[in-house]
Amino acid sequence: MSRRGAVRRVVSLVPSLTEAVAATDPGLLAGVTDWCSHPPGLDAVRVGGTKNPYTGRIAALAPDLVLANEEENREPDLAALRAAGLRVLVTEVRGLEQAFAELHRVLVDGCGLPRPGWLDEAEAAWREVRPASPERRAVIPVWRRPWMVLGRDTFAGDLLARLGVRNVHRDHPERYPRIPLAELNAAGAELVVLPDEPYRFTADDGPEAFPGIPAALVGGRHLTWYGPSLVEAPRVLAEALAAAR
Repeated sequence: MSRRGAVRRVVSLVPSLTEAVAATDPGLLAGVTDWCSHPPGLDAVRVGGTKNPYTGRIAALAPDLVLANEEENREPDLAALRAAGLRVLVTEVRGLEQAFAELHRVLVDGCGLPRPGWLDEAEAAWREVRPASPERRAVIPVWRRPWMVLGRDTFAGDLLARLGVRNVHRDHPERYPRIPLAELNAAGAELVVLPDEPYRFTADDGPEAFPGIPAALVGGRHLTWYGPSLVEAPRVLAEALAAAR
């Protein structure tokens, strides 16, 4: 597919895909969500949130392609964009290998770009990862009030497993189950992993709920985003996990 003959304008409704496109060809981005924070200083029209995009504003931008994700974006919004005649590419990412495949599909097959060097670097970085030993059993909250944690079949859970962290709820029937705090503390975890998104856990907001359990504060961009951040994610996450003793 000819790059300039096919795709000249892209709207991204997924922060990690926004960063992936910007790192490869920033001139493609015509619109991004209010949550698209990387790269800093991104020059593109803001089109609302991931869950409540302004579909009329997106249609008015006349993009050649809209990038979305089955978990982050709502099907009624995507259906409205399709009804407006727009081409929508929807990704599904439940693990690291799938993330790499979807990034190639978005950038090369979808946008018509050459495969970026950073994607090869990310794959190489993760091939070198060896899980820490011994394995540590962990609770991994993503929200509080109510408490929600990683369950089965999640991208973040796969990354942590590769680093030697066993999610105690990895066999839960739900992907993001709501579990009372008392049950989380009684789950036999040796570690609690607290990302700063979607809920912004901090040193003063989160660890105190798990007395006696070491807490690892990690950046959500390195744990949950699939894009250029995957290059440094193995090192950054491993350092944060090792510091929780």
